[in-house]
Amino acid sequence: MALADHHHHRSHSDLKLFRLCPFWQSGNTSSSSSSTQNLSHSNSGQGNHSNQQAEGPKLKSSSKTVSSVARSLLPPRRRLRLDPANNLYFPNEPGKQVKSAIRLKNTSRSHVAFKFQTTAPKSCYMRPPGGILAPGENIIATVFKFVEHIENNEKPADQKSKIKFKIMSLKVKGGVEYVPELFDEQKDQVIVEQILRVVFIDLERSSPALDKLKRQLAEAEAALEARKKPPMDTGPRVVGEGLVIDEWKERREKYLARQQVEAVE
Repeated sequence: MALADHHHHRSHSDLKLFRLCPFWQSGNTSSSSSSTQNLSHSNSGQGNHSNQQAEGPKLKSSSKTVSSVARSLLPPRRRLRLDPANNLYFPNEPGKQVKSAIRLKNTSRSHVAFKFQTTAPKSCYMRPPGGILAPGENIIATVFKFVEHIENNEKPADQKSKIKFKIMSLKVKGGVEYVPELFDEQKDQVIVEQILRVVFIDLERSSPALDKLKRQLAEAEAALEARKKPPMDTGPRVVGEGLVIDEWKERREKYLARQQVEAVE
């Protein structure tokens, strides 16, 4: 009876131990869990790969958007090189009309139209007020201004004036004739090259700005005189009609003289 109870107690304890430590199930569970982890890892890898493929175009489009935004924030590229670059220098001669000069050079690869504007159109004008430059071409524009006595009393020499000049540029096709309406028709393509301030300089005091102004004004006058001269005829010379007619008359007279001699004989 005690033996039976002992066996019963042992079987009951073994059953509890079996339930607490199911070794065969743990082995299967570990293998199944590892396979599950491998499957989930492979699925996650496939998911990441598909996500990368899906996000690829998004990244490219976002990079393009960022680059376009960056380009829009950058200042527009200059088409003209100005000399002087920031100021227009005028001789300080109250009561007289004085001149300034500025060189414009097309530094782009296309034809460029330029145009002047000023805050004082009643006392200033430009020659030429606008035009078209071919790639690499340059021109010296002359600016005329009447200097008032009030300006001289208020501001000493070598001081900046409130008057400003604005130079605008527009890319055009070769062969296009300049008209001011070009800048109104293509407002989106117009850029402001520079805003120049008027500076008065003393003629009695030598300065690099005054020397440069005199040199540029002389070049502008020479270029203007060259444009006024008629173009030289470089084509082939044609023999004058008078020479041809005279030769024909001479032959005709000789022929008639022979006819008269033969008739007499």
